[in-house]
Amino acid sequence: MATTKKATTAEDKLRALYDLQLIDSRIDRIRVVRGELPLEVQDLEDEIEGLKTRLERLEEDADLVQQRIVAYKNQIEDSNALIAKYQEQQNNVRNNREFESLNKEIEYQTLEIELCEKRIRECKAQIESKAEVIETSKEKLTQRNDDLSAKQAELEEIIAETQAEEDSLTSLSDELSAEIDERLLASYRRIRNAAKNGLAVVPIEREASAGSYIKIPPQRIIDIAQRKRIIVDEHSGRILVDLELANEEQERIDGLVRSRMSTPA
Repeated sequence: MATTKKATTAEDKLRALYDLQLIDSRIDRIRVVRGELPLEVQDLEDEIEGLKTRLERLEEDADLVQQRIVAYKNQIEDSNALIAKYQEQQNNVRNNREFESLNKEIEYQTLEIELCEKRIRECKAQIESKAEVIETSKEKLTQRNDDLSAKQAELEEIIAETQAEEDSLTSLSDELSAEIDERLLASYRRIRNAAKNGLAVVPIEREASAGSYIKIPPQRIIDIAQRKRIIVDEHSGRILVDLELANEEQERIDGLVRSRMSTPA
């Protein structure tokens, strides 16, 4: 089916539209088989990226806290050195005023040491808390990576089973689309995108459009069967075809698809 000749009569257009609907519906069913897996894979990938970012931030915060501990320890060493210096100077003072002045410096440095030791304890508590969160985040990241690997393997298996058929049907859909007037094709796609089940062209069944329980007036059914113009269901907004035409095209498309799938690529 390599022709791209445009459908001319109303009946030709109806047949071309219904053929396209049949092929597009087959593609839809293949994608339904995949279900929510592609979205689940994407959600897991997004969650993993978020976990990685959070883990990096936590580790950076822990490093900064560790750096503060080192700085406090250095400050303690400096204060101890100053205390030793002031104590040595006290042995050589000339009066009480110098002694008291040095004593105040020693007291100040002692307080600095106590404050640094307090800050170190606080930092260590922060590190312990962050370490727990980091460990939990790592475990969760490992779990999510395992979940992602499983979902990806499942998705790849399903795609491998259906990809050849989907590619063949997609190619056929493109060929069929080329036979339809651009404005009519745009209308078909607009109707199809608005329909939850993707049905834009449906046959009449039990005096109603397929999937609907609203009766179509007898005269309208006669008009549809005559195939002299394209008729849209006023309730569902779908293009209507008669059941005989639908059955004929269903049989023809089934044969065409079987032929396509049995022919080596």
